[in-house]
Amino acid sequence: MAYALTEKVLVDNIMPRNGALRVARDAALVVAGIAILALAAHIKVPMFPVPMTMTTFAVLTLGAAYGPRLGLITILGYMGVGALGFDVFAGSSAELSGLTYMMGSTGGYLVGYVLATLALGTFARAGWDRSMGRMAVAMLVGNVVLYVPGLIWLGQLYGWDQPILAWGLTPFLLGDALKLALAALAVPAVWRLIGRD
Repeated sequence: MAYALTEKVLVDNIMPRNGALRVARDAALVVAGIAILALAAHIKVPMFPVPMTMTTFAVLTLGAAYGPRLGLITILGYMGVGALGFDVFAGSSAELSGLTYMMGSTGGYLVGYVLATLALGTFARAGWDRSMGRMAVAMLVGNVVLYVPGLIWLGQLYGWDQPILAWGLTPFLLGDALKLALAALAVPAVWRLIGRD
C-alpha cells in the first residue's frame, strides 16, 4: 500500500490539532517528549557486553509518534536542556554536563538523534509506522542514520587508527536489535488500538 507524506502520525490521531488548542497541545507534547527522553536516558537494562539504555528507543519512537516537525522541535528542546547543563543524557553527571559533555565522545550520536528523529518522523508521515515490517525497516534506517555521525565523530576525535567500531557500534548491536523489535511491535499495535484514520 502506498502512502502520501501527508498521513497523520500517532499524536494527530490521539490528540487532534484544533485551532486555538493546537499551540497548547504541541507545547504539552514537547515538554512530555523531553521528559520521556531524559527518563529513557537514565534507564539502564543489564545486558552483555554493555548495559542498554532506552534513549535510542525513545528518540526513534518519539520521532515516529510525533512526525518530523514536532519531533524535531522536541529533540532540539532536549538538546537545549542538555546544553544548559541539566542531567538529561545517559552519561552526563555533575562533573561532565552541558556543552562539555555534548562535545565529547557522544557528540556525534547527539547529532544522529536529531537526524534519526527526522527520518522516523518522515517515515511515519508516509504511513510506515502502521505495519510491523515497514516500522522495522524505518527503525533500522533510523539506527543507521544515528550511528553514522556518531562513528564519524569518534574517528575524528580519537583517530581512525583506533578501534572505532568496537567502541561505538558492536557493543550496542544486540540492545538496538531488541529495541528495534520492540518499537516495530509497539507502534503498529497502538495504531490498531486507536484505529486508523
